[in-house]
Order: sequence, then C-alpha cells, then structure tokens
Amino acid sequence: MRFAAHQWVVVLGGSSGFGLATAQKLAEHGLNCFIVHRDRRGAMARIEPEFDQIRRHGVSLVTMNVDALDPAMREECLARLADALGPDGRVRVLLHSIAFGNLKLLLPDPPVERPAIGRLAEALGIDAQHLATTVNRLFGEGFDVLGPLAEAPAYPSGAFLEEEDFQRTIDSMGTSLVTWARALLARRLFADDARVVGLTSEGNTVAWKGYAAVAAAKVVLESVARAMAVELAPYGVRSNIVQAGITDTPALRAIPGHDHLAAQARLRNPFRRLTTPRDVANAIFLLASDEAAWINGAILRVDGGEHVAGAVA
Repeated sequence: MRFAAHQWVVVLGGSSGFGLATAQKLAEHGLNCFIVHRDRRGAMARIEPEFDQIRRHGVSLVTMNVDALDPAMREECLARLADALGPDGRVRVLLHSIAFGNLKLLLPDPPVERPAIGRLAEALGIDAQHLATTVNRLFGEGFDVLGPLAEAPAYPSGAFLEEEDFQRTIDSMGTSLVTWARALLARRLFADDARVVGLTSEGNTVAWKGYAAVAAAKVVLESVARAMAVELAPYGVRSNIVQAGITDTPALRAIPGHDHLAAQARLRNPFRRLTTPRDVANAIFLLASDEAAWINGAILRVDGGEHVAGAVA
C-alpha cells in the first residue's frame, strides 16, 4: 500500500522506540512525517541518522524538539504543521507515543529476604555469596530462569508518588491525546479517513512496582480513546489503542526492575522473545490502511501471545 502524497502522520514522541519505528514504517509507504520530540542536544547525534533514514524514503519530514505538553509549544507545532501541509495536505494518522511518566513507588519497599540462595548453597556445600554472585552474573548474561534467585530490583527510596505526580503523568500519557486530537480537528487538519492511535501496556491490568502513576495514565488513555471512537467518528476519525508486549525501549529501561520484567516476558512469551518496536509499527501501519477503516474503539494486543500465555515453563 502507498499512501496519497498529501497525507501525513503526526507522531508525538517520535525520536525513539515505538514513535520512531512507526514513523519509519509509515514513511516506507509514503506518509510524510511530522515528529514532535523532546531531547537534549547531546542525544541528537543518535537521532539525526534515524531522521535521515526517514528522508531517504522520499517523503517530507518536519521535526520539532519541543515539549508537546506545553500549550504554547503545541500552538507553535500546529502552526508549523499547517504550513507544512499546505492547502491540500491532511493528517492521516496521529500517534501518541509520549512516555513521560513518574515511576516512583507508593510506599517504601521493605527489604526482600531470599532464603533460597542460602539453602541451595548449603545443599551444594558452596559459599552462599559466591553462589549469589554467580547467579546475578548469569542472569545478567541472559539466563532468564535465574530471575527469581537473582538480586531483587532496586527501587527509588527517597521519594514517593504525590497527587501532583499522578496528575502530571495522567495528563502527559493519557488525556493529552484528546487535547491534540481536538486541536487537529478544530483546525480541519485531519483527513476524511483519519486514525488516532495510542499505546498502552499490560500494566493496565497487572500491577508492577513503581508503575502506579503510569498504569493510571494508561487506563485513562484507553478510556478517552473509546470516547473519541464514538464522538470523533462523525468527523471520519477512528480511534484505537495498541497494547504492546514488553519491548526493549528507552521507556522500558527507565522502569526499576526492567531486566526482571523482560526476563519474565521472554519466559512467558510463546515465541520466547520480546516485542520489538517494529512489531508495533507494523500493526499501526495495518490500522492506518484502508482495509482497517472499520476498526474503531479497539484495544489491539501486539505481543505474540504474551498476555494470554500463563505458563513460564
């Protein structure tokens, strides 16, 4: 499939992970890209070659390194977008991939006792510290089955979630999708057959330590996406959510205990690997296609069956 030359994708959070992979995938199929990202100057040496890869597909690319959550910056982005689109250009896809959430715990995490290492060392007649060190090393090298015996994740102990932390996270990772969608609609920038896509995770129903604020934001995101599926349909906009499996992205690596999460996912996943940003980008491409026009208000799992797999053996 090749998208019409006047169509664009707007990616909020498009310099890494799902956002970048989706922009690259859609650019392969002819969509022009408008990417909003927020990165330090030092990170641009990594990011610019990725943007060059998009340009090599012969599409237009406009990038803005600003805070997509700042109302003044949003207005600036919209003005720049309207100028880039010109009189005939329209937004086919709006992807919300903002991963700006608070990862504090609710309460202090008590020390975890792991008697298994001591008992195992005693049974083997070896030094417990040597065994613990060996287990941690092998777990770090990818022996996922040793996760339950490896050193427990270290969680932040100096600060805990406050009401303001919840509010900021829910705004950035949840309701800001509505703000951007309505702004595009008000300026008549959406195509007649447009798609709004948000990203959620298994943390919407499973409790991970340090993920409470982000989990709340994900549930809000899903809720507002359903509301948009109904209220924006008369304007030709479809609204869906993609639930990715555990994926090695900068956002995952920011989560305390992410190595344990990744190990558990690899053990549980029927294909014994993590989800990749490209897996998710491929699904968003399908949602953007003409054939997916009747998919609206859905949460689509893209995880190779990870969510439904119960056994880790």
